Amino acid sequence: MGTIKQDTMPVISDPRDFDRRSGNLLERLVFNHRLLFVLVMASLTLLLGYQAATRLELRPSFEKMIPHGQPYIQNFLENRQSLRGLGNSVRVVVENTRDDIFDPEYLEVLKQVNDELFLAQGVDRAWMKSLWSPAVRWTEVTEEGFQGGPVMPDGYAGRPEDIEQLRQNINRAGIVGSLVASDFKSSMLVVPLLDRATASGQGIDYHQFSRLLEERLRDKYEFPGDSRARQAGEDGGGQYKIRVIGFAKLVGDLIDGLIQVMMFFGLAVLTSLAIIYLYTRCVRSTLLVVACSLTAVVWQLGIVAWLGYAIDPYSVLVPFLIFAIGVSHAAQKMNGIMQDIARGTHKLVAARYTFRRLFLAGVTALLADAVGFAVLMLIDIPVIQDLAITASIGVAVLIFTTLLMMPVALSYVGVGRKAAERALRIDTNAAAHRGFGHVWDFLDRFTTRRWATGAVLVAALMGLGGFWVALQLQIGDLDSGAPELRADSRYNRDNAYITSHYALSSDLFAVMVKTPPEGCLNYQTLVLADRLAWELQQHPGVQTTVSLVNAVRQITAGTFEGNPKMNSLQRNQNVLNYAAQQASVNTPELFNTDCSLMPVIAFLKDHKAQTLDEVVAIAERFARENSTPEHQFLLAAGNAGIEAATNIVVREANRTMLFYVYLAVILFCLITFRSWRAALVALLPLVLTSILCEALMVVMGIGVKVATLPVIALGVGIGVDYALYLLSVQLHYQRQGLSLSDAYKNAVAFTGRVVALVGITLAAGVVAWAWSPIKFQADMGILLTFMFLWNMLGALILIPALSHFLLPSAGQTRTERKKSRRAEAVPA
Repeated sequence: MGTIKQDTMPVISDPRDFDRRSGNLLERLVFNHRLLFVLVMASLTLLLGYQAATRLELRPSFEKMIPHGQPYIQNFLENRQSLRGLGNSVRVVVENTRDDIFDPEYLEVLKQVNDELFLAQGVDRAWMKSLWSPAVRWTEVTEEGFQGGPVMPDGYAGRPEDIEQLRQNINRAGIVGSLVASDFKSSMLVVPLLDRATASGQGIDYHQFSRLLEERLRDKYEFPGDSRARQAGEDGGGQYKIRVIGFAKLVGDLIDGLIQVMMFFGLAVLTSLAIIYLYTRCVRSTLLVVACSLTAVVWQLGIVAWLGYAIDPYSVLVPFLIFAIGVSHAAQKMNGIMQDIARGTHKLVAARYTFRRLFLAGVTALLADAVGFAVLMLIDIPVIQDLAITASIGVAVLIFTTLLMMPVALSYVGVGRKAAERALRIDTNAAAHRGFGHVWDFLDRFTTRRWATGAVLVAALMGLGGFWVALQLQIGDLDSGAPELRADSRYNRDNAYITSHYALSSDLFAVMVKTPPEGCLNYQTLVLADRLAWELQQHPGVQTTVSLVNAVRQITAGTFEGNPKMNSLQRNQNVLNYAAQQASVNTPELFNTDCSLMPVIAFLKDHKAQTLDEVVAIAERFARENSTPEHQFLLAAGNAGIEAATNIVVREANRTMLFYVYLAVILFCLITFRSWRAALVALLPLVLTSILCEALMVVMGIGVKVATLPVIALGVGIGVDYALYLLSVQLHYQRQGLSLSDAYKNAVAFTGRVVALVGITLAAGVVAWAWSPIKFQADMGILLTFMFLWNMLGALILIPALSHFLLPSAGQTRTERKKSRRAEAVPA
């Protein structure tokens, strides 16, 4: 085994002996005007920090969660004004734990809750439903014809006869299981939300709306005088319990969780400080590494605020990633400068040397990161596109804060003499096969045929096994409730209660039947809508279906004294017209004003990916076979329909996104290494990591959806950093004539330790997410931790193993020596 070879750059202890005119234009521009550069960077940091502090908003949006270009969503958006209640809504259940709903005190509480919600900003009041809503009506057939009225009796005053009348009206209205629980211990308020608040015209502030639900409802009725129990996520011990589900409440809970999660950012900073200090034993350089990474976060948030973007529950994770990537690159710069200073080079000269060696690899790595983020722009979901933009901005500013500012700052600050001597002593011991040398000697074995063959075979077997498991990866939610939150969260407990006590779930899938004006009353159209409802009902995941057909049948039978033979669709158009006229009073949500659109609504047992896929297949087939210019069957509305459309977009984007990410990585590697063999060496460990990550998602029960889709792309973009730094140095020494073994040992000595350091630091920074109250962030933390560590191991083990077969020693063949001389991965 050879020894570690000193770098060819001369040791210059006096900066006056250094040629300031050497280096490329960027190096001369930055280092020859260091003070001006530092002042400009400090001024920009203060300016952008002010922008972030004063203009940055946490503003989620229902609109940004849906793929606007997807045909189903386009159908929904074009007809949403006629589909009130089938879009964004909240369901509030008021439970009486000591009695039933026929308790005057309970009904008074329900009335107060109804009034609070009715007056709340952003509520579509005309379509709100509860026992106290005039729109919730009962009808019955008598010998004199139809009778009906609001379910809540006129002049209700809480008297026994009023309560008895209410009981009768509820039974006659047929709302048990929908607005009233099957055990009569709770009732539901359905609260549709507008896209914009009526008073201000601004988008709804979901966090504020969620706080209104907590403070004006739960604190007042469930936790009177004990809001701390509510904040702890507990159930109230009083007589009444308030249960809330819906997108607005989910987002509000996510934001509450994210506010708590911000302490994880502080934990990541402290963890990075501790790990880097233990590695360097130098306070000043450790603080500088973290300071430059935090500066990148400040720049990113400031630019995002300046451009008018807001932070949402998904893009709020971007600052964590930008900080982690910044620490990765800053640590490489710090390590290179420390090694040069240890050999006696002046800190300014050492900074310029490190800039020359690593700037190209750093820029290439950051460009690969940026492409990993930017490729997410291909996904037609605004929330992911915003994440891509904010993350790409963050990666771009790292070029200035980490690749440029870090070496310049170190040229002033330098590193401690003891820390530098310690780094040199570690290198000396490693060269003498002591200390870290045992680890490097072990890794060096993978450059030999026996160990390289074994490593490649094991990796191939793991890849095949992972690929077989990854074939079971599903798109969408795999569990009921809100998978973004933990199963024991208050939201999911509320959802479980509503699912178990109400016959009709909150997962609505609607097919829109579009006709010319008055066309929805055409007999043939109603027959087809009835057939569609029947076919949907045959699926075990569908609880029941509702459409105008149900109302027409009921009213027709009632018109003929309740004759069960008339409980059907009549060919007589006058009969159908009369039925529709009556339905417009009691069930106006079943068709629009000019009767040109009516939904066929299926209530699903859950919104799991398999259920949605199978229901969509039934509806698509029916629409394809039966749509004509007179009646078109359009998918899809309802929260389950919107989620089904989102799943379709995610499924299509998943492989496309990975294809473009890998294509970009390949191009960057080819530009950097100028060797297809080297590009393959860098790429194969990333492919293995991607496969194993998908297998891990299957094992953990995580589906590919909006929250998890970016993870693998981010893992590839960030993971290539390891290969770029390690392989570029290895090729640099190979092209100087060293054998693969000696070149790899020099690469490990120069950047390998930092590759391991960065992998551990990145993993330690995100592993704390596993304890997040937000489930999707916990899942992302586990997946990113796995990818960071596995990419590190892949770089340290598979790069030398693959290099044995694809990048043999430079002295083997004259042809390869000529090719190597024509390409310089790292400028001398």
